[in-house]
Amino acid sequence: MTLPAPDSDALAASHALQNQIAAEIAASGGAISFARFMELALYAPNLGYYSGGAAKLGEAGDFTTAPEITSLFGATLAQAAAAIIAQSAPDILEFGAGTGKLARDVLTALHATGVTLDHYYIVELSGELRARQQEALRDFPQVRWLDGFPDSFSGVVLANEVLDAMPVELVKKTAAGWVEVMVTIDNGAFAYTERAPSESLAAHIAAQVPDAEFLPAGYLTEVHPVAGGFMASLARMLGKGSGAAFLFDYGFPAHEYYVGQRETGTVMCHYRHHSHPDPFYLPGLQDITAHVDFTAMALAAQDNGVDVLGYMNQASFLLGAGLGELLLRTSPDDPMRYLPQANAVQKLVSPAEMGELFKVLIVGTGVTLPEAIARADRSHRL
Repeated sequence: MTLPAPDSDALAASHALQNQIAAEIAASGGAISFARFMELALYAPNLGYYSGGAAKLGEAGDFTTAPEITSLFGATLAQAAAAIIAQSAPDILEFGAGTGKLARDVLTALHATGVTLDHYYIVELSGELRARQQEALRDFPQVRWLDGFPDSFSGVVLANEVLDAMPVELVKKTAAGWVEVMVTIDNGAFAYTERAPSESLAAHIAAQVPDAEFLPAGYLTEVHPVAGGFMASLARMLGKGSGAAFLFDYGFPAHEYYVGQRETGTVMCHYRHHSHPDPFYLPGLQDITAHVDFTAMALAAQDNGVDVLGYMNQASFLLGAGLGELLLRTSPDDPMRYLPQANAVQKLVSPAEMGELFKVLIVGTGVTLPEAIARADRSHRL
């Protein structure tokens, strides 16, 4: 694997984080869970990927997201948000707002259509990204930053590529049953080791992995207790008010997630626009993600008091929410302006790009979806 070399400061920060992780492994008796390793690699204060100072998004970063591709993504989401706001409250809460571009695009589009927000709240764990958001959104006085979930909320919740960055537990099926795959030190390097799962983890495996008896020995996969806990907290927050949460991410329902063709799991890392499967490469300098089990996320929300309002691929959602009509506000007879936007839309909706792999889970209470979006619902596949 040949990847771009980091500069000396970045390399020093990664080495400091590696030493911190190694010290925790030693203090824990020689191994930590993969979820704890992922948590430290992404969120350790000042050194983790999301808490350090390196750029994450765009050309200078490691990956790009739908809002960075085109403002039409945010403008389309604004139309769906407006329909929910009309039934609940004029507030939006965004988790993991990236560079702030989605917030800016949504706020701009809502203002253009005469929809006034009281507040646009952002929960952001990355200091570097929060600083970028504050700069990008300085002209929008209704924006406020929060450190965590409010006790209750009414309005619209947005989460674009948030669930995939939550720590996952690695588990493997053996001839004797499931084991937890943990992280240890071997010859001075991070390596995997195995142990019997805790009672809690065994319960998560049993709840998440359907038809496990048909999976082969050696099958490696993930379970998602942290993301499930996030969904439970989100549901309890919304359940005290009214509104809907729109969660965009890549992943599958359980019956498509835990299949033989994914026998090595879905953990993937992103570094300087290169994707690779090694989570031990330069901790703190690369993103580590796993695909989302949307069945588990929907059940966690439902079990904590809100309804599953919809589940569909990103293409169906965006087209149902009016993306095509927004694109045609730029005349095809003006190719210099139209073609770049059309190419961006193609990336968002093409099955070969983001249109099929990315899904939208919508949960909420006290509101109904616009009919054009509701028609695309495929929640029966969960």
